[in-house]
Amino acid sequence: MSTSEPFGYEAILKDTQDSGFTMASEPLTGSLLRTLAATKPGGKFLELGTGTGLSTSWILAGMDAASTLISVDNDPKFLEIAERHLHSDERLTLVRADAGGWLEANAEESFDYIFADTWHGKYLLLDETLALLKPGGLYIIDDLLPQPNWPEGHDIKAHLLKERLLSEPQLWITQQDWATGIMIGVKK
Repeated sequence: MSTSEPFGYEAILKDTQDSGFTMASEPLTGSLLRTLAATKPGGKFLELGTGTGLSTSWILAGMDAASTLISVDNDPKFLEIAERHLHSDERLTLVRADAGGWLEANAEESFDYIFADTWHGKYLLLDETLALLKPGGLYIIDDLLPQPNWPEGHDIKAHLLKERLLSEPQLWITQQDWATGIMIGVKK
C-alpha cells in the first residue's frame, strides 16, 4: 500500500474489482475528499452512495477522531465490501437504504460535509440535500465529465446540473474539469 492511500484501500480496491463494480471514485477524487474532510474537525459527514467504500475510506482518512460519517447505499452486495473492510472504524455508520428515502426521513439533520455520489443528492432531491448543509458546509460531487459507463443522454443531465449549481444562490461553487469532473460548493 502506498503511504498516500488510506487504511484498507488496496483490499477494498481488490474486492471492488472482483465484484465488477465500475462506479468507484478514482484516487485523485479520493485524495481531494480526504483533504477537504480535514478542514472539518469534529464534523458531521454524509456520503450518499457508499458503493464498495473506496471513497468512504478516503473521507475517513481525513476526518479527526471527533468526527462522524454516515454513508448510505442501497446495494447490499457492494455495501458488504465496505462493511467488511471498514467496520472497525467507530466513526462510521453504514446505512443500507435508498438515498432518496433516507434524505426524506432525515430532513431535520445537518451536516458539515456532504459527498453526493449517487443520483439522490445530486440529480434528484438536490434542494433537500442542500438544506441539510450547515453554513460553511461543503457539498462535493464528481463524475461531471463524460465517463465510458454513462448512458446515452447523461451528458445533458450533467451539463444541466452544473449550470444549476453554478447559479445556486446559497452556495459558493467551484467547478474543476479535473479527475472525473468535480464541483465543490460551500454554503453561504
